[in-house]
Amino acid sequence: MTIDGKLLSKARSALEGRRKEQAAIIDRRTREVYEKAPIIRELDIQLRETMTQLVGVSLGLDSPSQIDNIRIKNKNLREKWEVELKSAGFATDYLDDEYFCKKCNDTGYISSKMCDCLVSLYKKEQIASLSSLLKLGNETFESFDLSFYDDTPIQAASISPRKSMEIVYETCVEYARKFGAKSMNLFFNGAPGLGKTFLSACIARVVADNGFSVVYDMAGAMFSKFEDEKFQKVENPEETRDEIKRYLECDLLIIDDLGTELTTSFTISALYEVINTRLVTAKKTIVNSNMTIAEMRNRYSQQIMSRLEGEYQVLTFYGDDIRKKRNSLC
Repeated sequence: MTIDGKLLSKARSALEGRRKEQAAIIDRRTREVYEKAPIIRELDIQLRETMTQLVGVSLGLDSPSQIDNIRIKNKNLREKWEVELKSAGFATDYLDDEYFCKKCNDTGYISSKMCDCLVSLYKKEQIASLSSLLKLGNETFESFDLSFYDDTPIQAASISPRKSMEIVYETCVEYARKFGAKSMNLFFNGAPGLGKTFLSACIARVVADNGFSVVYDMAGAMFSKFEDEKFQKVENPEETRDEIKRYLECDLLIIDDLGTELTTSFTISALYEVINTRLVTAKKTIVNSNMTIAEMRNRYSQQIMSRLEGEYQVLTFYGDDIRKKRNSLC
């Protein structure tokens, strides 16, 4: 699995926020204790001094024979500290630093492996990132309603839109459930309002929940990033380069509404770079378009179409605009 550096950074920041929150609690409690029992402050100073002396011994700056005396002094100070704390009406663990995660002590790592707590925060950032773009709400496979598709076979076809969409739906469910290195690339095409973005969101949710890095963007927005990086249109080019790196390196990239962008030689070149790079590196991609295959052949280069038609499983969405049907029932 590929870790999305941008989202991991946000997850680490969230973890750091937890640590700062806990540190603020301990700081507040310490000031509360010092105000009520000033002797605790003096004992804390003396305890720190004994620790400094122990460090000095370990560095050979003091005589090793003093170590037992220092430890006894530290033990006596600690016992007195606990007595004074209880006398002031506080529990002996009142100033203990409590970790949210006992396994990694809120560092996020156990040895060099990400702890479950950091993985959980990473997944939350993943979903938040997708939600901001996909407007994730009820986009789940369970809520996908096939009844909106006509059960009558269309002209020149042997099956109905509903039956066709059953196949598309089942393919998407299996794709999301079994997503991995051996997964195929998908190319969704068909008229607007037939569920391409919805099913893409369903796949994104499941794949992200399983720990894979998922990036979703509209085709036009993606190409704008490439233009910004190429022609240095932004104040922070490093951030733009990081975004492009995410497009190229994430486990699953979803490009929505391909064909709505202003098509130029530059956008065609950028699209080829994304598609070809991800094929070469075995990264998986889902492309959504309202255009027919014939329309796309007229717009995009032969190199792009040979990859979309040869390296992607094409799933064509049939039927009438189900958004209009759904809205008419509201």
